[in-house]
Formats: sequence, C-alpha cells, structure tokens
Amino acid sequence: MTSKERVLAALNFEQPDRIPTGPWAFWTEFQQAWRDETGAEESIDDYFHEDVWIAVANETPYPSLAGEIGEDGDYLISRDGWGQVKRTRSGGAFYEQLEVAYDEDGSLRHGEFESPLLESRYAGIGAHIEERKQRYCVFAKIGGPFIRTGFMRGETQWLMDLAADPKMAAEMAMRTAEHITQIALESLRRWDLYDTGIWVYDDMAATKGPMFSPATAEAVLAPAWAHIVDSVKGAGAAKVILHSDGNIGPLLDLFIDLGFDGINPVEYHTGLNPQKLRERYGDRLALLGGLDNAHILPRGDRAELREHVLEVLRAGVDGGLILATHSVGPDISVATMEYVRELMLEYGTYPMDWA
Repeated sequence: MTSKERVLAALNFEQPDRIPTGPWAFWTEFQQAWRDETGAEESIDDYFHEDVWIAVANETPYPSLAGEIGEDGDYLISRDGWGQVKRTRSGGAFYEQLEVAYDEDGSLRHGEFESPLLESRYAGIGAHIEERKQRYCVFAKIGGPFIRTGFMRGETQWLMDLAADPKMAAEMAMRTAEHITQIALESLRRWDLYDTGIWVYDDMAATKGPMFSPATAEAVLAPAWAHIVDSVKGAGAAKVILHSDGNIGPLLDLFIDLGFDGINPVEYHTGLNPQKLRERYGDRLALLGGLDNAHILPRGDRAELREHVLEVLRAGVDGGLILATHSVGPDISVATMEYVRELMLEYGTYPMDWA
C-alpha cells in the first residue's frame, strides 16, 4: 500500500497492510541525537514510516503587515499577519503581546481581512506538493476559530469575551471561520486534496479539560466549527480532522455531531485513552496519535513501553487508528523511539491476530 492508501483505509475503518503513522513532529534536537547515535543516512520520516504530511498555506488575515518594527534593547519588536505586535528576546521562543488586531469594542484595527486568494499564501507549498503527494498522504491545514480569534483578540480578553459577551464572541469566531474556510477551500482546489481533506488546528484545552464549558462550546463556537466542516465537506473533502492538545474529552460528542472524522494527537496523559475512546465511539471517531510523550515515553521503561504501545494498537485492530504522539522532543531517548519502532513493526501488521 502507498501511504495515502494506508491512511485512508484506516480513516475508513478498514484494515491496511500495517498501522499508519504520523505526524511524529520530531524536534530538531531529537533528530540530531538520532543521527549522532545511529549514523543513519536515510530520512527520519522514512525510518519511522511516517505516512502523513500537512500542507500549510498562509492563512493570516493581514500577511502584508508582517515584519519587524524595531528593537528595544535585547528585544525585537515585530508584527505578524494576525495583527499582533510582539516583543521577543533575541533567540527566545516566547513573546509578550503588545497589541492585537481587535480594539476593545471588537472593531478591527486594520480593516477587512486581505483576500484569501492571494498567490503568496500558497506559493511556498505549490512547488513541492506533487512530490509530497507521491510520498505521503497529504492533508491541508487551517487553524480553528477558537485559537485564531484568540490571536487577534488576545487570549485573556478572548476568554473573557466568551463568558461575558457571547454574542460578540460568536460574531468574531464566525468572522474567523469564514476567512479560514476560504483558505481551506482554496488549498483543496489548488493542491487537489479533496480525496484526503483538511486538518483544523484549534488548541483549546489543558490537561484537565477545555478552556471553556461545553455549553459555551455549543452556543458560541459550534456554529463556526460547523461552517468550516460543512463548507469543506460540501466542496468534496473526504475527511476533516481536529487537532487540539489537552483533554477535549468533554467536547467529543459535539465534535462528532458537527462532522469531524477524527482527532489528533489524543494525548494519553490527559485521560484520552485510545482503547476507552474506541469502546465508547466505535467507528464514529478515528484516533490519530495516542502515545504518551509526557510520562511513558520519557521514562523509557521497556516493559511499560511495550504494554503502552500494545494498548494503543488494540484501539486500531479494525482500523480507525494512526499511530503517533504529540511530538518527540529531547526528553525522549533515541533508544526509546527505536523500541517503539520495533514494537510498531512487530505488532502493527494486519491482521492483528495477537490482539
């Protein structure tokens, strides 16, 4: 099977030749350690049998505004395409948000969003997309109305809006959804990804649960999510996958009702146990991920690793599983991932008679 055939078979709850994998999201530090310790010359994707690749257009509402503004001592001041003015220490990974795209009253500082049809939004991917489609199962990516509206409103104010002014919050979420939906539709058209579909990246949860109540999700955000799903499926997209870190368990029934086909990364340490999810949802929800990169993989105990990997694989006996984890950072040893790969190859071949 090709990667595309393998992934789509799993998402359709059919048995592929082996368990599909990815995206693994290997950190640069892990990749370097892997090369140093193994001397491998092949790509890390090929070695770990990665099957999924995500194509990302520039979905920001104001791409023309992005750029450096100036310096403040050791800090760089810049504006991104979401209208955020940020201060970042040189070499730092985090930033302080100085300004956002929305004024206090909910009006846009920079006017209407720039066209979703701009050639520059898609040019970086267009040159490589056919090559990637030959090797991987390729999906297009957009953000989601929760996290992307937060970029433009400011996270704290956005959470306050959801609670204190749900009508205005719903209007902002829908404005975001309408824009990113057009990016999704154009990505599908330009890259001919209808037979795979869209991943919606909408981080909305911490370890213990979502950042808002199920009631808020249904009343305020569900129309925006529904607009995305209905639009891209109406255009012919085969699958819509939802990515969110954290424990989104309290919202899964809603997401299934809205038409999402699967979730990623299924963070085990938050309580999202793949086997229990399979027992509850059957073939209504595909699981993409499932391995615990917070505790079990970093500990690296081989007996625990074996039990864990086999537990996750059991959730995919009849399809519906793509094996991966949230990411693989330097806190996970090369030896651990080598053992995960060994278990995956030994037990992830169909039919899984051992289970």
